[in-house]
Amino acid sequence: MKASSFTADYAAVRSGGTETIMKFGLLGAKLGHSLSPQIHQEVFRQLGITATYELIEVPGECLADKVAELRKTYLGLNVTIPHKVAVMESLDDVATEAKAIGAVNTIFFNGEKAEGYNTDYFGFARLLEHNGLVPTGKEVCVLGTGGASRAILQCIRDMKAKHITVISRKIENAPEDIRTRYEVKNYDDLKHMAGNLLINCTPVGMFPSVDASPVDAAVMEHFGAAVDIIYNPAETRFMQLAKQQGKPAVNGLFMLVAQAVAADEIWLGRKLETGLIADITEKMRLLL
Repeated sequence: MKASSFTADYAAVRSGGTETIMKFGLLGAKLGHSLSPQIHQEVFRQLGITATYELIEVPGECLADKVAELRKTYLGLNVTIPHKVAVMESLDDVATEAKAIGAVNTIFFNGEKAEGYNTDYFGFARLLEHNGLVPTGKEVCVLGTGGASRAILQCIRDMKAKHITVISRKIENAPEDIRTRYEVKNYDDLKHMAGNLLINCTPVGMFPSVDASPVDAAVMEHFGAAVDIIYNPAETRFMQLAKQQGKPAVNGLFMLVAQAVAADEIWLGRKLETGLIADITEKMRLLL
């Protein structure tokens, strides 16, 4: 992962020699459920860094103006639903991995430039490795075609999955680049499919709609394991369907923490201890 040249004296540099608190935040449409402030504050605490991390709700039509405003006083931002693709238009430079994915979830205001990265890719790879669900040589099915799905698709592609199928509510509405690179089917087709790993990249089942699942038990029966990138609730209905059939099922909390740590590495220009991810994940689990 590319690291910035940022050092701990950033605050003094930007304020002309007068120390100030570093500012970070999360851009999204609705953010009441987010654990991101707690995760980043725990990272800052363990590193002895004084910084703030705020939730910044902004509608799509105001996104470009908001990024232009925040770049004046913020060092970095995370980006979540539904802005991961649209925000790319507001950036000066986009890292190679984010270009390949077609979505940005991390922005670094590096001097006069706004740089975009995608740490979801890194976070999901760590999640799979941590849970023994590496997709190499496996049949994988991914639900959803949004910004998070893009990072996950690229990740499992690079991890050499045998075959990847993407499920969209309407095939014709799936982004053209996804339809070009992957086999895209709809939920009716899914009823007749099978595979090793089923990954939910949709918001279906997220708090407060905790009784919802993008698939039913009959679909889950034909897959060997389930991954839900939702982390609130800690056990979604999607996961429950898998566990009731004796199959491995994990949520997205480890991914969330891993991508946050990767974002902090970009902003702070330093590698962080790998054990930090598991440590903070356990602390965040207690909050769910």
